[in-house]
Amino acid sequence: MGEAAANLILHEKKPTGILDSVLKIIAQRLALGLLTLFIVSIVIFAAVNLLPGDFAQAILGQGATPEAVEAIRTDLGLDQHPVKRYMQWLGGALQGDLGSSFAQANFASFVGEDSGVRTSVAQQIAPRFANTMFLAGVTAAIAVPFAVTLGILAALYRNSIFDRATNILTLSSISSPEFFLAYVLILFLAVLNPWLPSLSNIYDGMAFSDRLEKTLLPALTLTLVVTAHMMRMTRAAIINLLASPYIEMARLKGINPMRVIVKHALPNALAPIINVVALNLAYLITGVVVVEVVFVYPGIGQLFVDSVKIRDIPVVQACCLIFAAAYILLNLTADILSIVSNPRLRHPK
Repeated sequence: MGEAAANLILHEKKPTGILDSVLKIIAQRLALGLLTLFIVSIVIFAAVNLLPGDFAQAILGQGATPEAVEAIRTDLGLDQHPVKRYMQWLGGALQGDLGSSFAQANFASFVGEDSGVRTSVAQQIAPRFANTMFLAGVTAAIAVPFAVTLGILAALYRNSIFDRATNILTLSSISSPEFFLAYVLILFLAVLNPWLPSLSNIYDGMAFSDRLEKTLLPALTLTLVVTAHMMRMTRAAIINLLASPYIEMARLKGINPMRVIVKHALPNALAPIINVVALNLAYLITGVVVVEVVFVYPGIGQLFVDSVKIRDIPVVQACCLIFAAAYILLNLTADILSIVSNPRLRHPK
């Protein structure tokens, strides 16, 4: 009776111990992510404020008087010490206040001629970020199943003509610059064969079908860029597991090769696949700048480029911080999902 009771207590405590271990690892990852984001925020603030030129001078032009330039700098807080400005910016960001856009302000109010209301950076970024997330979502819905399926088929028919052709095509696409792929797709899918619009001029209140149609061409461009990484990682992870004893046993039982891969090999290969998918999803949010500029897509990447041109410092800082936060968050998500899917990662040696 005593031995049975001890076994029962041991089995009851085991799930709790595993849960505590997973929660501890998640807490450590989150703390590391917050520390990384803090360091990145310092780098962003320093880099943006080291850019050459002066926003106040750029607004007023070459004929600006020193008094007018100084008035604008004082109104914008550019005359304060950089450390003080950074602490104010960081404190506001922690409260959800990313500051006010310089370029969207009423410039007359800067020199005391009017009491104009400045545009909040958060209000300016929110619709653009939503557009970028929609583009990333459409791309992920196409690219992830497509890449994983290609990886499974390439592993199943490895060293065949299909495997070699798939590797050549995906490596060619990832080796080509995004703008080159975009112009090739525009040529074949919008000019020679007018199936899709070449410009993605979406707007609020647009029907979902119309929005999807205008987003499809940039989504296909990003799909060509990110498919190779996910496909090759899926292929490599599955091939690495095909030599395992339990896979050999499944084959000896006469199970269908596709079922062996999908049911037995793929679940054990999820950790590296999840990592590479998360990295590519992070790229879809942070690396869409070139694609959005080519297709004039009203996303956060296009806003970032426009703000750099006119030195709208608060918007540039906010865009960089959002890019960094999205990248760190998706990497943390990949780590957590990998730990949950692979028990061996919970007990590092």
